[in-house]
Order: sequence, then C-alpha cells, then structure tokens
Amino acid sequence: MIGQPFIQAVPVLKLIENAGYEAYFVGGSVRDHILGREISDVDIATSALPEELKRIFPKTNDVGIEHGTILVHYKGEHYEITTFRSEENYTDYRRPDKVSFIRSLNEDLQRRDFTMNAMAMDKKGNILDPFAGKEAINKKEIVTVGNPDERFGEDALRMLRAVRFQSQLSFSIGTQTLESLTSLCHLLENIAVERKTVEFEKLLKGPARREAVQLLANTGMIQYLPGLKGQRAEVIRFSRHLKQDFQLAESWVLLVYELGLKDKEIEGFLREWKLPVQKIKRIKQIHLLLLHRLKNDWNPELVYNAGLEDAISAEMVFASLQNIVGSTEKIKELHERLPIKHRKELNVTGNDVMGWLDKQPGPWLRGLLEEIERSVIYGIVPNEKEKIKEWLNASNLRSGKN
Repeated sequence: MIGQPFIQAVPVLKLIENAGYEAYFVGGSVRDHILGREISDVDIATSALPEELKRIFPKTNDVGIEHGTILVHYKGEHYEITTFRSEENYTDYRRPDKVSFIRSLNEDLQRRDFTMNAMAMDKKGNILDPFAGKEAINKKEIVTVGNPDERFGEDALRMLRAVRFQSQLSFSIGTQTLESLTSLCHLLENIAVERKTVEFEKLLKGPARREAVQLLANTGMIQYLPGLKGQRAEVIRFSRHLKQDFQLAESWVLLVYELGLKDKEIEGFLREWKLPVQKIKRIKQIHLLLLHRLKNDWNPELVYNAGLEDAISAEMVFASLQNIVGSTEKIKELHERLPIKHRKELNVTGNDVMGWLDKQPGPWLRGLLEEIERSVIYGIVPNEKEKIKEWLNASNLRSGKN
C-alpha cells in the first residue's frame, strides 16, 4: 500500500506514461516509504526530456532545467520531475561538469549516492531495486552505489550526508564506505561552508546524533569543518553530553562551551559556520546564562531577563554537563509568578517618572526605571502607576539618582 503523497502524484505518472514515456518515484521518498517514515513530498524521474514534459503539463517552472529538473504544477500541488541523466567529471568535487539526458532508469539510479537512495517505485507500488537498496535498509547499513571512492570523488558532500543519514536513521556505515570516507575526507575542503552547515545541523537533530558526532571526530572529518581542526577531544566530550531532546540552539551552546570559547570567540566561530545573526545572538545569550547557572541558581530577575525559552535552554545544557536529570519546573514556576514578563508591561514610563520628580532626562532615568522594574519583579511594589509613585516618594530613590 502506497501512502497519500504517492497516491496524489499517481495521475502525474500516468500522464507521462500515456504520452509514451517512463516515470517513477525515486530517491528519499521511496526509501522512507520502505522504512515506514513520514513522507512530505515525492520526487519523480522520467525518460521524458524537459521540453517533452512541458508539452504534457501546461504549468511548469524551470528550477534546474540545465540538470533536467522542472517544477510541474498539477491540481494545486507541485512536483519536481527530473529527466533520467548521467553525469561526468566533477572538477569541483560537487557538481558534474557535464550532464547527459538518457532513457535508462538503471543508468540514472547508478549515479546516485547510496543504495538506499537508488531505488524507484512505479505507480502500482512495485519497487525497482537494481543496487540492493532494500537489502541495505534491512541491514540498517549505509552503502554507496558502486565504488565509494568514485562516489565521494564525484561529490565530497556525500561523506557528510552519510554521517547525517547515520544520525537520522540510526544506521551504521558499511565497512568499505567508511574506509573510503576516512581516506577521502580531505575533499571536504572543496565544499561550501553553507552546505556543510546544513548537513551538520540535520545531523545534530537525529536520534543517533552522539554516535554521528563521534564518527566525525574519529574519521578526521572534523579537521575540515569550521573551527574544529585539532579539537578532537573537545568534540568527543561534546558528543557525550549531547542529549536527544536538545534543540539546535542548545547543541550549539554545548559545542562552544566544550570548545572553551569566550564571547568574541563564540561570535567568530559561529560566523565561520555562516549562521544567521539572530541565531548567533541567541546562542551567545544562552551561553551567558549557562555560565551564570554553573555558579548560581535561578532567581526571578534572571528568569525575567532571560525569558522563559532561553532560561529553559540554558538549564537543559547545565543538566547535561552536570550529568543530572534536568528539571525546568523551578524556572517555569519563577516565570509564572513574575508580575510582569516583559519591560513593556511595566505600568510607568520615563515621562511619568520625569513628571513626578520634575527632572530633565539624563542617565539617572534609565537607572531609576531599572530599579522600579526590579522592585516590581521581586514584588516589592505592585505594578500599578499610583502605587509605584507612592513607593517612589516614600523611598530614598527619589533623590538618590541625581
């Protein structure tokens, strides 16, 4: 029985076949179908050339037509359909210098990375498996199609993909494939950082992330990842503290902590990975909270300034480093009890305070507003304008902030 995404796409295959061409589901969707994993979208391969597909489907986009791929719009859905192709010469160890369109499915499957990804499925759900991909799946093994040296020489990113699949699927990497990966990992020098980052982050989200990170260290692949050269011991330590329930930001925080990086070094390291500015900012914030947590317990002011989400993330990393079962209940309780959750909820403004004290703006104002905010957070004064005014008049803060 094929799943809904396939059933929905069967009419597309039929239209191509009715025009006299072959068409099959291919790649990761077929693999995930066999594994019983959720399938979000399907890829289709065909013997029809892009121009021939355009004659069959009135609505298309040229998303990668030079490589034989077009996007077909059909009944509110869109499908990537690629012409069977062969590839030659990979001088940049990533993209083929020459792509030739062919009419043979087997030849098309032969150019793919791993046997589990080199299967096809027809519209009736029959699996075409010329390279024993199903057998590899049953063995829970990641094996290249044909000679691993050739596959990794064609596209060096496949080495990182192998480890990423290991993490996602909890598979092992076949002996020959692993040997080749270890001897050729220097080819990763030729791969753009952005592509490495995508694979690394996917790897960090997989259920077997610990084993995958250890493999990166033990094969020498980390020598060719940003900022990790010569850091084998630190990366192994990172892997041991990596938890399955970690979000991505928490994994990055743990990594920079294990590397012993300081504030500016953290920014430089994460920029090497070309992470977005906002992501870097958040990782640094959680790292600061972690350093504080390693010395002190949580208090209302710290939870307020951190925000619930970042405080919980810092606590998760802290618990992992301390080898204790993390509990976020105290943080949630402290946050729940806070009279205000954000500065914008404070019921006084700078104009209010200047009016009450009949003073001009200056550095004093910020300090006084922060003191009011802190007093509200700790419940010293209610978050009510008149109560705050009374409290301010009664306290020595009125004259103490000149």
